[in-house]
Amino acid sequence: MSVLPRARQESLIVKDLTDEVVIYDLQSNQAHCLNQSSAIIWKSCDGRTTVASARRTLERELNTPVSDEVVWLALEQLKKFDLLAEDFHRPREIERVQRRAVLRNLGIAALAIPAIISLSAPTAQAQGSCRPRDAACTFDADCCSGNCRGNNLCA
Repeated sequence: MSVLPRARQESLIVKDLTDEVVIYDLQSNQAHCLNQSSAIIWKSCDGRTTVASARRTLERELNTPVSDEVVWLALEQLKKFDLLAEDFHRPREIERVQRRAVLRNLGIAALAIPAIISLSAPTAQAQGSCRPRDAACTFDADCCSGNCRGNNLCA
């Protein structure tokens, strides 16, 4: 019986949306959008839930049959994006899960395929520079001082 690893919680900002979860990683400055399947598996990662139990939860939430391969694929993706607090070990009889193989085997239940979209956020220095005193401005945010005066010059 395989148990899911614990999900990483530290240095993350998590926002639940209708059918997905957006996670901003404060350490890597990356935003990760987990589709419904990936989000269900990530939320199940508590160090106690079994793969079979997570699969049943996924089936119930998505209202479609899924295989354990879907759970393993989600775990691989969560590991890749550093969203797990601990490593996991697949049983020897289960090879590394390939997304294409899972898609081929699922057919109509392909909506259950876990997916994570990841974007890197630019650092504050990469955002651009502010304008110095007496430079032309339109908005307060244009100016280093945060004050665009009425004469459209930075204070």
